Amino acid sequence: MLEAQNIYKSYKGLQVLKGTNISLGPSEIVSITGKSGSGKSTFLNILGTLDQADSGTVKIANQEIGSLTEKQLAKFRNETIGFVFQFHHLLPEFTALENVCIPAFIQKKDKSSVIPRAKELLDYLGLSERLEHKPGQLSGGEQQRVAVARALINKPKIIFADEPSGNLDNASSDELHQLIFKLREDFQQSFVIVTHNLELAEMSDRNYHLVNGILENGEPTFEKES
Repeated sequence: MLEAQNIYKSYKGLQVLKGTNISLGPSEIVSITGKSGSGKSTFLNILGTLDQADSGTVKIANQEIGSLTEKQLAKFRNETIGFVFQFHHLLPEFTALENVCIPAFIQKKDKSSVIPRAKELLDYLGLSERLEHKPGQLSGGEQQRVAVARALINKPKIIFADEPSGNLDNASSDELHQLIFKLREDFQQSFVIVTHNLELAEMSDRNYHLVNGILENGEPTFEKES
């Protein structure tokens, strides 16, 4: 499903990633932990095609990302990848239903197929009574579930999640964590998740810890941040 090899990335002379490798199989949930500033989000953005590595290769669903033009890459990203971020990035002027539909409309899919699927996803996520509510009328947990539905609308091969529960209270975080594993069970969805949450990391099929630009296998080491 995903294979990244020998990923290097530097900013202004600072080497952030130093030959980092990762792989992900179908229906697998992998977490990446590490101190703030260690390069976790940078690595996730490279895997998710939002940023480019200085060198190395990324292959998703048997497609070598580096061989694509910008236009091809945008199309591939929209069709193959879903994103969930710490901050929901919902458009405030649109309803929950409209926000979920946006990625499918970018693909120029017909409303007659998009809207029923969006309603089905929102119902699956327990939001059937919130379809016409705008983000400002939803709780943090509800907004994040709308973001999850938006990530799922195009039936992606893989979802990249950057601190998905980092902006939620404990109860909403627990609900989101359970939802991720339910999505794996019901839709065979694969996830790569950057997180500081020990519980979520331990629930994952595999967890990695990013230290000094290298991804290490094993239990995450959580260090108290200053």
